[in-house]
Amino acid sequence: MKPKVAFIGLGAMGYPMACNLRRAGYPTVVWNRTAVKAGAHASECGTIAGDLKTVAGADVVFSCLPTSAQVGEMVERLREYLKPGGLWIDCTSGDPEASRGIAAGLRQQGIEFLDAPVSGGTAGAEEGMLTIMVGGSVEAFERALPLLEAVGKKIVRVGPVGAGHALKAVNNTLLAANLWAAGEGLAALVKQGVDPQTALAVINASSGRSNATENLIPERVVTRAWPNTFKLGLLAKDVGIGMKVLDGAGMPAPLLRVTHEAYQMARREIGPDADHVEALKLIERWAGIEIS
Repeated sequence: MKPKVAFIGLGAMGYPMACNLRRAGYPTVVWNRTAVKAGAHASECGTIAGDLKTVAGADVVFSCLPTSAQVGEMVERLREYLKPGGLWIDCTSGDPEASRGIAAGLRQQGIEFLDAPVSGGTAGAEEGMLTIMVGGSVEAFERALPLLEAVGKKIVRVGPVGAGHALKAVNNTLLAANLWAAGEGLAALVKQGVDPQTALAVINASSGRSNATENLIPERVVTRAWPNTFKLGLLAKDVGIGMKVLDGAGMPAPLLRVTHEAYQMARREIGPDADHVEALKLIERWAGIEIS
């Protein structure tokens, strides 16, 4: 018999992930701060919209929330109902230190915790093709693996609790650095009279290519489409967590720290609710051109 699953947080990533768990045959209860969204999920995906006590009674609880602070708040709200022997899998792009604290508290109740942030965007979430980087014990990872295989394709245990969130933060900091650097370079080329599509075609056949030049900029900046799949404020938050990882390692890392400053500026100037790629609008504003 498959374990009963609960999923907390039906945002852009959590909504399709919870659907995929149900499609894989797991009895799934969903909870969202906006109850109507949980009801819609139940109608669409065959899950059950439950209250917090029902959520806490699941064998495995997933969370996918904006911050580790919100995960901690949910743990406290559920604590009196959680049963020993449970497993909590946190897919939030969270803070390693906060996750270690949450894990320690749950362990006292006999509940295992895994930090399991995901990468692959909304398309990867919908298709069940996410990359999942997991921090936690080998035993908890092996227990979680069949469930994670319902939502992801590449699933890797990367170390103890906190390691998954550390890797996700560094990954997203590199995303931010690549995107910003490409934006600065393309803005300069446009001012030199180079068509941005021509520039991208050359860059993407050369050593300067990245996901930013191959996908994000052609699909969002050049087209001016700007689909909102990942908020700028959340990327800025993740880069901030990346700085904590660098601090913990005693790394100067001047390039990545400048990236952090750039995204804090973009968050203030463009707004936290804009899509993350819209950070390049600030570069365009400074250059007095559009990369299109």
